[in-house]
Amino acid sequence: MAKKAFALRIDEQVLAQLQSWADAEFRSVNGQIEYLLHQALLHSGRLKATASPQGEQSDLPGATEPKSDT
Repeated sequence: MAKKAFALRIDEQVLAQLQSWADAEFRSVNGQIEYLLHQALLHSGRLKATASPQGEQSDLPGATEPKSDT
């Protein structure tokens, strides 16, 4: 899938919190924003439940959870 670049104006405090969250999950800020947008689209039902761009399953209510073999 091709990706398109665009400018994003964002509050300094929001960016700082996103950076902290991204660091904790070993993602770039761009990757974190993309992940969060993907999760929001899944949660709203606007996107079919599939693996996220980083290959992780959604952890939002109503999203498909991986089945455990235990």
